[in-house]
Amino acid sequence: MIDVTALGELLIDFTPEGKNAQGAALFSQNPGGAPANVLAMVARLGGRTAFIGKAGQDAFGRYLRQVLTERDIDASGLVLDGAVPTTLAFVHLDEKNDRSFTFYRSPGADQMLTAQEVSLDLIDRCRIFHFGSVSLTRDPSRGAALYAAEYAGKQGKLVSFDPNLRPMLWESEAEARAQIEHGIRLADILKVSEEEMEFLTGTADLAAGSEYLLNMGPALVLVSLGEQGSFFRNHAGYGSAPPCRVEAVDTTGAGDAFAGAVLWKVRNMTRAELCSMPVSALGEIAAFANAAGALTATGKGAIPAMPDAEQIRRCLKKEV
Repeated sequence: MIDVTALGELLIDFTPEGKNAQGAALFSQNPGGAPANVLAMVARLGGRTAFIGKAGQDAFGRYLRQVLTERDIDASGLVLDGAVPTTLAFVHLDEKNDRSFTFYRSPGADQMLTAQEVSLDLIDRCRIFHFGSVSLTRDPSRGAALYAAEYAGKQGKLVSFDPNLRPMLWESEAEARAQIEHGIRLADILKVSEEEMEFLTGTADLAAGSEYLLNMGPALVLVSLGEQGSFFRNHAGYGSAPPCRVEAVDTTGAGDAFAGAVLWKVRNMTRAELCSMPVSALGEIAAFANAAGALTATGKGAIPAMPDAEQIRRCLKKEV
C-alpha cells in the first residue's frame, strides 16, 4: 500500500550560494516542486510514496527522476517529455531568509501532463492523494490534476490540497481564486499559509478564515504561520500549536515539510476521524509538523534539508 501519492510539478530550484570573485550571484541546483517535497518528507519519515507528473527528457529531468528513486519515491508515474524542457525556478532570499521565485515555465514540462498520462494505479494503491494549485494554472495539467483528484475521491481516498499560491503563474487573481476554490471543494485535508488564507477569505482572522475554508468542504484545515507555529480547525474545534524555534537559513520547502508531516500522521485515518479528532490530538499533529517545517528551514534547498523522525523528536523536546 502507498501512503501518499502526489501529482504536480517537479522542477529544479536554483538556490543562492553566495557570490563569485566578480561579485555575481551563484546558484546551486536543487530538486524541488511542492508535491515532490511533500512526498520527500513522508518518505523521510518512513512512508511509502509515489509521484505523478512530467519533466523534460533532458539532463534536469533525468536528474530529478534519479532523486525521486534515491529518496524511495516511486517514480513510475513520472513522464519525461522530449519536446518541452524541465521547469526551472530561481529562488531569491530576503534579509529574513524568506524566499520568492522567478520561474522559467513558458511552458515547462510540468504543465504538459495530460489526463491520459495519469497513472491511476498509483492512486488506486494509495491512502492519500495530494495535489496543489500550480498544476491548475493552465491546461493540460489543470485537467489532469482535477481528473486525478476527482478519481481519488470516488475511490474513497483522502484528498489533500495545498494552494501553494504563486501569483506570477496566474493570468489574474480572479482565475487563481476560482481554480483554488475548485481544488478546496475536492479536498478532505487543506493546508494553507496565512497569506493564502487571507487571499481566499478576505480576512486575516485565523478563527474566521479557517471556518470559512472548512465550510467549503474539507474535514481538516491547517494554517501554517511560519515562525509563529500553526493554526488548525476541524468540525470538533480549533486551536494553535507553538513553533519549534530554530535559526532559519532557507525557508524553501518548509511549508511542504509541514504538509508532509501532517499527511504522515493522518495516513491511517478516515474522513470521519479527521472531522471528529479532538483538539488535543490535532495540536500534537500540528506541533510535530511545525518541527518538521522549522528544521527544513535550517538547511539549504527543500528535499535535501528534510529532517527525520529523531530530529523532529529532539526539536519538540528543545534539544536542538
